[in-house]
Amino acid sequence: MSADHKFYQVPEMRIRLSFFIIYISIYQNPIQHHINWLENGLPATSGAKREHLIAGRTMGTTYHIKVVTGASERVDGLKEKIDRRLEAINHIFSTYIDDSEISRFNAFNRAGVRFAVADDFIQVMKVGRRIYRLSEGAWDGTVNPLVDLWGFGPNQRQPQKPPASQINALMKNIGFDRIRIEEPNFLVKNLATVTLDLNSIAKGFAVDRVCSLLAAGGYKNYLVEIGGEVYAAGVRADGKNWRVGINRPQKDAAIDEVYKAVSLADQALATSGDYRNFFEIDGVRYSHVIDPRSGYPVSNGVVSVSIIADNCTLADGLATAIMVMGPAKGIQLVNQLNNVECFIIVEKPDGRLIDFYSTGFATQK
Repeated sequence: MSADHKFYQVPEMRIRLSFFIIYISIYQNPIQHHINWLENGLPATSGAKREHLIAGRTMGTTYHIKVVTGASERVDGLKEKIDRRLEAINHIFSTYIDDSEISRFNAFNRAGVRFAVADDFIQVMKVGRRIYRLSEGAWDGTVNPLVDLWGFGPNQRQPQKPPASQINALMKNIGFDRIRIEEPNFLVKNLATVTLDLNSIAKGFAVDRVCSLLAAGGYKNYLVEIGGEVYAAGVRADGKNWRVGINRPQKDAAIDEVYKAVSLADQALATSGDYRNFFEIDGVRYSHVIDPRSGYPVSNGVVSVSIIADNCTLADGLATAIMVMGPAKGIQLVNQLNNVECFIIVEKPDGRLIDFYSTGFATQK
């Protein structure tokens, strides 16, 4: 790779795992101590309450769940139930599984013909449709061919600026409105070659489904994190709200450096960022966040977007959308939505970080 072509990327798993360590540790125990505690998997206790940690892997990343129970209460069998639920979701949305539902849909090259899908698939598509319309196309589940073209896809080829002719050729396959949702559980392609990748919203959906499982089991106080997307229900074992740390969005910042912290109670938090995944050519920075309306990486200076919402599916998708929309339009959108707040960080050319908050977010700093 030449000196004028630089590529920056940190594996997602490392970023996401550190995110979990940060928000659990710095508000309960010293960081190093709590990293050791995570590795040992020992439960924390506070008075008559106890916190159980459940951890594992799913959807190409990690998950961590804390469940608060009575001091003598056990959670036997809970991890197995969670893993089964996550495995089922992954078999719907993983583009890495050849016979997953989304892979079979992508390979279904017939326009105007119904394709039957699971209820979970339909639910995610309905939220995606809402975000697509709210953001005027800034979020788009069909954008992945462009992501691959720019070198940010799973093939891990060297990122490069593609010719405009290649971008224009792919644009005809981009557009979430090229797929229709038909009740009760059907998708219909308006264009046979359109494909889906719902990774930018599916992890948030998985968080919500695990929360539903916990609530159905009678648990009221818990925190669920999958790939850095979070939902916090109730309170911690000490009776205080769960608090989440947002990483400093600069490539030279420590992986566990906290920039801001928020308190959560029966709320989701999802964060998107481009500060660890981009490349530079001749001093020009190209983000992995592609604007599906233009086919080119965004250049609005946004390096991090955090969304608080009632559910993690919505928060996850909105965080991606507002990375594309930028601070002005993003704040304007969020201020029109009920029970949704956002925190946007913009990096100036001189390296300064500028914060933008929606109307209700500033009170939660």
